[in-house]
Amino acid sequence: MHFGATLRLLRVDAGVSLRALAQKIGVSSAYLSRVENGHDQAPTPDRLMAIARALDLPPTLLIDLAQRVSPFVARYLEDVPSASYLFLEIARRKLSAAQLARVHAFLEAEFPARGATAGPATPRLHELLAPERVILKLSCSYLGDAIDVAAVRLANAAPGLSAAAIAAEIRERERESPTGVGHGVAVPHALGASVQPVAALVTLARPLPVATPDDIPLQMLLVLVGGGRSPLELLARAARLATPATVADLCQASTPEAALGRVRHVESEFG
Repeated sequence: MHFGATLRLLRVDAGVSLRALAQKIGVSSAYLSRVENGHDQAPTPDRLMAIARALDLPPTLLIDLAQRVSPFVARYLEDVPSASYLFLEIARRKLSAAQLARVHAFLEAEFPARGATAGPATPRLHELLAPERVILKLSCSYLGDAIDVAAVRLANAAPGLSAAAIAAEIRERERESPTGVGHGVAVPHALGASVQPVAALVTLARPLPVATPDDIPLQMLLVLVGGGRSPLELLARAARLATPATVADLCQASTPEAALGRVRHVESEFG
């Protein structure tokens, strides 16, 4: 995943200008532009937390996206040395991804993240998908064709919305700022708090040579409509699928059910 492109995606959808975000976190617009364009590394954990607060995102999610988990954990261990015993016990027991997901669920229930608001949790991506909205190895020559196909499937699951309206809004968002997040993945979307979120997954028979942040041709789309209470968090979760291994597995999936299983597995690893 290209962190800079993902940050720009989230910032644009939050309606925050480059200058405004830079001012909020105490950096120059030029620096933030270099980060978004991949010329500078991802910001430090402190700055990532400030960005998360400015965009109303869970700080740990943004830190995960930046692959800055280790420094973040290291700082926490400096502040709370006794936490190292818990990490040691987890390592000693060799907990699996599924077991860690259970530990994470307990933590969320007993010790919600600071700043979390009351209300229903943001749904997982696999909960927004369904076999009929997983389109595998689609043959098309243009990004718009893939968007049109996904829009038809999404309209069937979004009462009151037509496929034409969904496709038009998604294309308008793409014109504003392309939604490629790297490793051949794009997240075209039409967000709206009044519409319950629903998603479609599209893999392509042949990569599309469209402009991407890392120059890797487009291989997969995760198309989102709606958003509920945390549309930016949905986008951030979608961006986490943009890893070489996950993209390869999803593009090679032979059935919609196999693709959904892979998405569910990736999300369980993140907790």
